[in-house]
Formats: sequence, C-alpha cells, structure tokens
Amino acid sequence: MVAGSQTHASTFSCGNCGASLAFSGVRTETCPYCASPNFVERPPAANRPDPQFVVTFTGDSAVAKLQLDRWLGNRSLFADAQLSHAKVDDIRGVYLPAYLYSAVARTEYSAQIGEQYTETETYTETDTEGKTVTKTRSVTRTEYRPLAGKHVGYVADIVVSASAGLPNTELTQVEPFDLKQMRRYQPALVSGWITEEFSRIADDCKAMSRGEAVEEVGLRLRRFMPGDNYSDLQWRTAVEWESLDPILVPVWVLALKYRDDKPLLRVVINGQTGKVHGKAPLDWWKISIAIVLALGVIAAIVIFGATS
Repeated sequence: MVAGSQTHASTFSCGNCGASLAFSGVRTETCPYCASPNFVERPPAANRPDPQFVVTFTGDSAVAKLQLDRWLGNRSLFADAQLSHAKVDDIRGVYLPAYLYSAVARTEYSAQIGEQYTETETYTETDTEGKTVTKTRSVTRTEYRPLAGKHVGYVADIVVSASAGLPNTELTQVEPFDLKQMRRYQPALVSGWITEEFSRIADDCKAMSRGEAVEEVGLRLRRFMPGDNYSDLQWRTAVEWESLDPILVPVWVLALKYRDDKPLLRVVINGQTGKVHGKAPLDWWKISIAIVLALGVIAAIVIFGATS
C-alpha cells in the first residue's frame, strides 16, 4: 500500500518491524526502518503520549543525501559491490519518538587512588668481560590509598528511543542532539514529515534512562578522581526528582536490501547535526586481495633490502 495518498495524516503499522507511522503530505512505498512494503492502515492507537517537545530538522533531503554519499564513498574500497547501486533517493526523514530524561543523582563511591613517586634502585648485571657490575637507575612506583565519598549531581538531557522501528542502541550512535534548539511541540512543526507514534512503554524507557544516568555518573567520577591514576572504582547511585518528557527527534533513515541472502543495511543520520551511523557490509575477497598485495610489497622490500 502506498502511504501518503491522502491529504490528511494517515497512520500505518509496519507488519515487519512493528513501527506505527503517520504520514502527512509524504509519499513512501516501504517502511523507512526495514524497507518492508507490508503497511496496514489503522486508526491512531489510544493511550499514546503526545509529544511535548520537538527538535526540528536542519536542512533538507539534499543535505542528507550529501552526508550519505560521503559515508558510502568512504567505505566503497572494501564494501560490497552492490552498495554502489544504492539509491540515496530511498532515504527518509522521520520524526522519531523518544523520551527526554533528567534526575538528581546521589552517589556513594570508593576507589584506590595511585600517587606516583620516583626512587633510585641498585641492581647488578654482567658486562662483556663476564664481570658483575653494580649500577643504579631511577624507577617510578605507585602507592595506592583508599578514597571514599559522596557525589550529588543533576543528570540531564538523556534521550532514549521510544520507537519500535529504531532501537536505542542505534539512536545513541548518532547522538547528541543540540537540545538548546528544542521547541515546544506544535503540529505545524512536523507537517510534511513522517512521524512515528510512541511505541515503547514509558516505564521501560525510564529504566533505560536510569541506566544511562548511572553511566554518566561513572564518567563524571572518572574525570573527578585525583592522583596520578586510580583503580577499583565502584559506585552506587540512587536517582530522585526524575523527569520524563515525550519528545520527537529528527533522523534520516536508509533501509537497503542490497542482496537477497544478506541482512538489511540500515544507515541512520542525525537530522540536526548530520552524524552518520551504519555498518557497511564488506567484501572479504577485496580484503583478501589487499592483504596479499600488501604482503607482496613487504616481501619485495625485504628481498630488495637483503640484496642491496
């Protein structure tokens, strides 16, 4: 079924990946996430949150195609030859549902802090005449001391995917978004674009957000650690004053079935910053030839060096 044939927004469910997509003034024949043509029109789902904020696209499809061309070009040497036939016109702009999380994080931590010092060490060795010779040298050693304490901080601007079509692991790869450019949601801001409904349960997204908050606390603690180095850093974090707001973020998606016997290639581009993520399939015979040629060059250099 061809979506976007009506002038008003129509909602379609993808029978393959489960994404629920709304089309308004947009025409597409395949799901932007999985390239499946299996669309079924249905009424909008009930009890789905309305977005409160939106980060709008910067630039149009021409900008996204340029980013995609560069990405494909940088990987053309060892990539599967079928990628050269990829149609960049298949790229789609989607307002992806996500949650914006913030919280106060209270943390107790402990670590071993290393302080380096230098001392002179005496040692013996045997010289060329077989005699034992006593020498000295400077060596650097590390003394560790325990450190424990508490850390309180505000963790903000964590974005997690609420999409059935694009998991959070892929969204993370094209972050961050400049949330200073975030705007209060209005339907006119997303008119003419594909918009996905919120598909993931808010509590599940909150749990993912908490995990990212704990990781952020860990990064802050690592930067905070005094001394020359540290080890055995452990921390326990409790969050409070949590906030979870539904938000739409812009992504360009290319879902390409380049070979029948290979999995789908999906490339995601941050619709604001242009950051690209994807895993280009490699042609191992190209890599093998490159390795053989490299080994041949090395062998030729060695032989030439030995005979000169």
